[in-house]
Amino acid sequence: MLTATRPLSDTITEIENKGRSIVFKSEARTIFMEFKTENIVHIKETVRDDLKPVDKPGVVYDKAVGDYEILNGENAYAVYTGKILIKADKATGRLSFYDAKGSLLFKEQRKASFAEYKTYLLTDSEQETEVIKTPDGEKTIIKDPKKVYNGDSYHITYYPVFGDEALYGLGQHEEGFGSLRDKVIYVHQGNRKIAIPFIVSTKGYGILFDTYSPMIFNDNADVPFIYNESAHELDYYVINGGDPDGAVRGYRTLTGKAAMLPKWAYGFVQSKERYETSKELIDTVKEARKRDIGIDCIVLDWMSWEDGKWGQKTFDKKRFPDAGNMVYKLHKDHARFMISVWPTTDPSCKDHAEFKKAGLLINASTLYNPYLKKGRDMYFKQIKEEILPAGTDAFWCDSSEPLTPEWSLKVRPEASAAYHEYSKESGLRFSDELSNAYCYYHAQGIYDGWIKEQENITKGKRLVNLTRSAYTGQQRLGTVMWSGDISASWDTLRRQIGAGLNFCASGMPYWTTDVGAFFVKPGDYWYWDGDFEDPIHDNGYKELYTRWFEWACFLPMFRCHGTDCDRELWAFGDKGDMFYDAMVKTDHLRYELMPYIYSEAGKVWLKDASLIKNLSFAFPDDKNVWDITDQYMFGESLMVCPVIKPMYFMPGNRMLEEKNERSVYLPGGTDWYDFYSGKKYTGGNTITVEAPIDRIPLFVKDKSIIPMTEFALSTDELSKNVTYKVFSDTPCEYEMYEDAGDGYGYERGEYTLTLIKSEDIK
Repeated sequence: MLTATRPLSDTITEIENKGRSIVFKSEARTIFMEFKTENIVHIKETVRDDLKPVDKPGVVYDKAVGDYEILNGENAYAVYTGKILIKADKATGRLSFYDAKGSLLFKEQRKASFAEYKTYLLTDSEQETEVIKTPDGEKTIIKDPKKVYNGDSYHITYYPVFGDEALYGLGQHEEGFGSLRDKVIYVHQGNRKIAIPFIVSTKGYGILFDTYSPMIFNDNADVPFIYNESAHELDYYVINGGDPDGAVRGYRTLTGKAAMLPKWAYGFVQSKERYETSKELIDTVKEARKRDIGIDCIVLDWMSWEDGKWGQKTFDKKRFPDAGNMVYKLHKDHARFMISVWPTTDPSCKDHAEFKKAGLLINASTLYNPYLKKGRDMYFKQIKEEILPAGTDAFWCDSSEPLTPEWSLKVRPEASAAYHEYSKESGLRFSDELSNAYCYYHAQGIYDGWIKEQENITKGKRLVNLTRSAYTGQQRLGTVMWSGDISASWDTLRRQIGAGLNFCASGMPYWTTDVGAFFVKPGDYWYWDGDFEDPIHDNGYKELYTRWFEWACFLPMFRCHGTDCDRELWAFGDKGDMFYDAMVKTDHLRYELMPYIYSEAGKVWLKDASLIKNLSFAFPDDKNVWDITDQYMFGESLMVCPVIKPMYFMPGNRMLEEKNERSVYLPGGTDWYDFYSGKKYTGGNTITVEAPIDRIPLFVKDKSIIPMTEFALSTDELSKNVTYKVFSDTPCEYEMYEDAGDGYGYERGEYTLTLIKSEDIK
C-alpha cells in the first residue's frame, strides 16, 4: 500500500525581530519582511534555508525603517507602521494587508507554491541555425538546440484575493483592457506587448513583483493566481499609496524617478518606413516648414547601414555621404535627428565580428549580450564611433525584446502558446530568471554611455531613447516606449488607447503609438492585416489616420510612423482638404498647449505624476469609470475623448451618413468645461457632444488653469508669452513648472515653480 508523505507545516513556530526587518519561520518556509518606508513593505518568501543573492537592478531604493510595532494576537501576528498593517496568520502563515484605518487591501487565499526544476542554456557551439528575414528584422531559428545545465530554479505561484476594486498595470496589452479583473494576462515581452510586473488597485495600493522572468496573472480561475516562471524565492513589494497616484509614487520611490525628456521631445516627431537618403530627410523638414506644420524631430528608420549589413552602426556613404552636415542642416531648421539602432548584427558586419571576438554574443544568435557590462560598453562604443559624432540627438532602439518567435508564423498563436514559446526561446538564451529584462539592460547601456559622454560628444543634452520594450525601473533611463508594429483598423485604434493607459498605470510615464498603425494593407501574415488596400486614395483610411493623429496629439510623445504608404500630412491631401486641414490644426494645438504639456511633464519627474492616466486614477470611487478605455486624463486638468468609429467614410471610400458626435461620460465629484466653447457641465452624467473631423472632444476639470502660447514651427521657436485660460467660477490656481528645456540641471534644482492665481489673470 502506498503511504502518503506528510507535507511540511506552514504554522509559524518562530518570529524574530531584527530591528529593521522581521523573520517568520515555519517548518515549510521562511518569510522575510522589511519596511522600506512607512507605507511600503518588502516581502521575500523561500522554502530554502536562506535567500540567494541575485542581481536585481530594477529596485534602487536601499533604505529601511525600524519604526513599527509588533502585536502578538491570539490567531495572528500584526505588524503596524501607522501607514500599513500586515497580519500573519499563525496557523497558515498567510498574510493580509490593511490600510492605516484597518480596511482590508488584499489577502492571500493560499500559501505560495514552489515547484523546483532544472534550467538549461544553449551551448555556444554545434547549433544548427537558420537566419530568416521578417518585417521585425532578422531572426535566428534554432533547428535542434544543444543545451547545457544552468542550475535549479522554481516555478512559483502566488494566490492573492482581491475585493471590490479595479486593477490596472502589468504593462501594455494589445487587447486594450480597462480593469484587469477577471482577465488572464501573459506578462512577457513581444512586438506589440510589454511586460511590467506591477499592479495598481483603485483601493490605492500597488504590488510590485521583483522578478525578471515571465509571469501569468489569472483572475479568471477558481482560485486566482500569479505565476512566476522562474525565481529562487517569492519577492514582492506592497505599497499603500492611499490612492492609485500614490501607488505609482511608491513604485517610483522604489525604482527611481522618471527622467525628464528635453522639451523638443514633446513636439511633433515625423517618421515613416523609411527615409532613404539625407536629401529626403532634409527636404521633408523644409516642406513641413513651408506648409506651416510644426515638427521637432525627424527619424531615420532601419537601414542607415549599407545593404546587407543589418544592424551595423555606421552610415551608408552612398545615401548619407556626410551625416554630420545632414544633421547640421536639420538643426538649422530646428529639427532633431533620431536614428534606429538594433541589438542584432549580421555576421558580415564588423560590429558583429567585434562582439564575437570578445565573446559578447548571446549563444546561437546574432544578438549582443547586454547582461554583461562589457557588452553594454562595447555596444555604446560602436555607436560612439560614427553615429554620435554626426550630432545624433536621439535613438530608436528597435526590437529590444528582442525575441518575437510568433513573427515567424503565418497564423497567430493563441496567447498561452505564445507565452510558452517565448519562455522557452528566451530562457534558453538569457537564463529563465532574466528573460524579461534584456530590454532593461540594453537601455541601461545606452543611458550610461550617454551620461558618461555629457562633457564631450552628447554635449549636456538629455537622452531620448524610443524603444519597444521595457521593464522595472526603465523609466529612469530616458526611455519612451511605443506599442509596436500594429495594423490599421478602427478596432486597433480603440484597443490602443487602453493599451497605453495600462502601460502608464504600470509606473512608466512615456508611451506612444504609430499614428495610422505600422501595417495598413492586408497581407498573408497574421500581423500584416490592415483594412485598407489603397490607403493614400482611400478616404476611409484618411479619416482613421486623422482621428488617430488627433488622439496622438494628447500622448506623451506625438509621433507618426508606418509602412505601406507615406506618413507626411501632405500625403493625405492639401490645404482645403478636410483631413489635411484637421491634422494641421491638431499639430498647431499641440504647440499651443506646450506650456501646459511641459509643465505637466515636469511634474512627472518632480512629483512622480503621470502624464496620461485612467479616469479611475483621478476618480477611483466612481465605479462608472473603472472600465472606460476611450477617455482619459492628460495631465491633471484635461480629459481627452478620442473618436473611435468612422463618421464620414468606411474602407474603400464608402460614404457614411453618421452624426458627427460622440457620447462622453463626465466623472462625478466635479464640474467640467468644454475646452473649445467653455460651456459648463455637471459631473456624474453622460452627454452627447459634437465631434467634427477637425475636433477631438476635450474637457477641462473645474478649478483648472491651462497655460497656452502661440503656435510656432518648433519648440525652439515658441514665444515666451504665455496666456492662461481659466475654467472655474471660483478662485483657483495652477503651479507652473519651467526649466531650461534640455540638460540635466533640473536634477540639481535648476527649475522654477510659479503659482498662477486666477484672480491675478487679466
